[in-house]
Amino acid sequence: MIMACKDKQTGKNKTFSASLYHACEGIVTAIREEKNMKKHLLTTVVALLCGFIFQLSPSEWLWLILAIFGVIITEVINTTIENLVDLVVDYHYHPLAKKVKDMAAGVVLLASIFAAVIGCILFIPKLLQLL
Repeated sequence: MIMACKDKQTGKNKTFSASLYHACEGIVTAIREEKNMKKHLLTTVVALLCGFIFQLSPSEWLWLILAIFGVIITEVINTTIENLVDLVVDYHYHPLAKKVKDMAAGVVLLASIFAAVIGCILFIPKLLQLL
């Protein structure tokens, strides 16, 4: 049904709902196919639970959500880049393809480090108060 909403000449979605459907399909694909995405989602659940337990302030919630979305967004971009590189090189090794994939993975690592720092800033003082 959604495919019927595509323009026959350009192949683009005709409606917002068709675009939204395909965007959601992309997110679901990343969750299903990427083991790291599953780890990020598990970490997200733990971080959100900690946020509720420690009753974060509104500004603390903003930092936590920024960190969470930063990691998830970069993981989706990394997966997109890896799939595109594999398509271009037809799953054959190429040194430039390796560089591109390594750099894309590095972006996720940087976002994860940022998220870990935010988590430490938010939660370590609250944990120390319990002691």
